[in-house]
Amino acid sequence: MGCANRPFFHIVVAEQRTDQHMPVIEQVGSYDPLPNERNQKLVAFNFERIQHWLARGVNLTDPVAELLGLSGYLPIHPRTYMTAWRNRIKANEESKVKN
Repeated sequence: MGCANRPFFHIVVAEQRTDQHMPVIEQVGSYDPLPNERNQKLVAFNFERIQHWLARGVNLTDPVAELLGLSGYLPIHPRTYMTAWRNRIKANEESKVKN
């Protein structure tokens, strides 16, 4: 969703074997990755419905698992640690260049 240079994502339950443009079963959240005026990235979840679908055995995609881990609903995803590690290395390299 969203438009050019302004992404916006719906977190949905969908059949794994269908096309991405097919109708979804249910929308269980949304994610706005661009920071707002307070430098916050907004995420909204319907945890009751997520719990319902997890109990039915759905598979989570990695980005959704990362968001649920950061929200504290699931354990933190390993890719989150790798992203933080890469960001620290990049920040250290940038600080060395400035000095």
